[in-house]
Amino acid sequence: MNTVRRPARWLVPLVLVVVWLGLGGAFGSYAGKLGEVSTNDQAAFLPRNAESTKVIEQQKAFDRQETLPAIVVWTADGGGEVSAAQQESATRVLDSLAAVEGVEGRPSPALRSEDAKALQGVVPLSPELGDRLGEVLDELERSAGTVPGTRARIAGPAATQGDLGEAFAGIDGILLGVALAAVLLILLLVYRSVLLPFTIIISAVFALGVACAVVYVLADHDIVRVDGQVQGILSILVIGAATDYALLLTARFREELAHSGDRVLAARTALRESFGAITASAATVALGLLALLLSDLTNNRALGPVGAIGIVCAVLTTLTFLPAVLALTGRAAFWPAKPRSADAETGGHGIWRRVAHRVDTRPRQLWIATAVLLVAGAAFFPALQSKGVPLDELFVDDAPSVAAQETLGRHFPGGSGQPVVVIADADRRTEVTRTAAATRGVAGARAATASGRPDGEPLVVDGRVRVDAVLAAAPDSDAAKDTVQRLRDRLHATDADALVGGYSAQQYDTQRTAAHDRTLIIPVVLAIILLILVALLRSLLLPVLLVATVALNYLATLGVAGLVFQHGFGFSGTDASVPLYGFVFLVALGVDYNIFLMSRVREETARLGTRQGVLRGLVATGGVITSAGVVLAATFAALIVIPLAFLAQIAFIVAFGVLLDTVVVRSLLVPALVRDIGPAVWWPGRPGGHEDGALPGAGTGR
Repeated sequence: MNTVRRPARWLVPLVLVVVWLGLGGAFGSYAGKLGEVSTNDQAAFLPRNAESTKVIEQQKAFDRQETLPAIVVWTADGGGEVSAAQQESATRVLDSLAAVEGVEGRPSPALRSEDAKALQGVVPLSPELGDRLGEVLDELERSAGTVPGTRARIAGPAATQGDLGEAFAGIDGILLGVALAAVLLILLLVYRSVLLPFTIIISAVFALGVACAVVYVLADHDIVRVDGQVQGILSILVIGAATDYALLLTARFREELAHSGDRVLAARTALRESFGAITASAATVALGLLALLLSDLTNNRALGPVGAIGIVCAVLTTLTFLPAVLALTGRAAFWPAKPRSADAETGGHGIWRRVAHRVDTRPRQLWIATAVLLVAGAAFFPALQSKGVPLDELFVDDAPSVAAQETLGRHFPGGSGQPVVVIADADRRTEVTRTAAATRGVAGARAATASGRPDGEPLVVDGRVRVDAVLAAAPDSDAAKDTVQRLRDRLHATDADALVGGYSAQQYDTQRTAAHDRTLIIPVVLAIILLILVALLRSLLLPVLLVATVALNYLATLGVAGLVFQHGFGFSGTDASVPLYGFVFLVALGVDYNIFLMSRVREETARLGTRQGVLRGLVATGGVITSAGVVLAATFAALIVIPLAFLAQIAFIVAFGVLLDTVVVRSLLVPALVRDIGPAVWWPGRPGGHEDGALPGAGTGR
């Protein structure tokens, strides 16, 4: 019987490893293919029901073909005035650009600014250029540069989209390489072994490959939408989550292996004891991400299912591939180190025994002090201005489109090239145009014509006309958004069916929608997390305390971020979605670490009572949870390789918040609170055990 059973013990782990090697080989390449089905067209990520989104749909009827405008801006060398000859030369160049592949329609003539120091012309490009957009823009700039005595730049939506494409170019390889290198370095330092860090990395890469394959198929069938930001966050999220779950499992395997010496039994026991904490942690993140489906912003809804798919794949590899490898390798996985139990007097555990001693002897002073620290940080929460990122701050480094837009704004009305688009009833055209032009903040307004010339006949489509209003302020400024609101108030009174859209209106609607999303989604995520914690810990009071602590950590993080962004990085504001993204990641991931800690505390409490349960749970999980926090912070910090303000802001908020949660909330605040409250923290249930005795070696209790 034993000769039959012993080979059977290795059969399941061996099969699982072979299966995952096959999946990794089949789907690994998909991590680099998401760019094929992703889009960086920002117009596709607007509020579904906003007025500016409705304008986009109705505006298509007025365009013979949908175009992406590129604005060529010329300035005279030396800052002087441009001559009539230079204006004529610029117009000839613009006419010649009609023959360039990718240009749709006839470019406008060159117009001179009121100060006579700049020229501008609009070149309509095909929105289907994709990866070729950068090449076309380069050709436009080369041709425009032939006007004698001038310098040419390219501004407008096409230039911005081209720079976004450049920012996301190579995202698959660069971001993944930086994240994996950071994780590998940390794991080598934590485990001081050779095989285990690479095993964990391979497990995470397998998870990412399968997740990207699933997302690729869904995106290819238009079931989910992917852009560069979602693509980058997916990679970071899967690598970070898979590594975190792997750290918890391997830490428990190391304990069980040191205790029993049987690697298969140790793998099974570690899987059984870690299963609840890992699945509950994954559920908080996945369901929190899926709550983004309630958002009216398309990019938020896009991240929800894509991120949840990544988390599910991270859990699958952690609960199947990793324990199978550990069962097959045993102690060799930790070579040259030797696995020891959590009770061993090692250096790392010695640190956490000292922390446990402080928690045991002065719990009330400790939780009050840490709570005051977090409240002080949260007091600066209003410093975080989520009013959107101006165009000149969209990119972390200098981008050509930003410099060109600044040049355009110095010589032409701030809204040149990005007009407010009004769609109104044709019989109200004159009144609507007059009202728009007379609105404070509008530099001028005129109706679109059939010929495209200012003196042509108005273009009427299905009884509607289009009126373009050029704003005096920059299109991304607060003044422009205020003007949009004034235009809507006045035009709706003139024509109840009038719609106001365009870039400035889109920014205004996005900001308002993001604020509405926060009031809707944040309570939903908190309720989801609370229910999961109640089910896992079988308590009501403790889950409320845990949710309150991570929420306080979130507010403190945003308070610090607001100060750092303004006075350190020079950001005047954040993207409107940053606070919501920060909440979903920080609160869901913050609860992860509390789940890891308190599930172990509950296990120890059932045997030893609440006091020793807290102390032993803190010592047993302190090192692994801190390592997990450092890994997650490092992976999110890797987002800074993409030179976009939005991702840099997310990177700082999550990295700083995770470290604050790991070092302060989970290590000090939560254990001290539970120690001070005592057995009542498990109300209305109680895990059982005795409430006497302190942790041996932790010091004398009160």
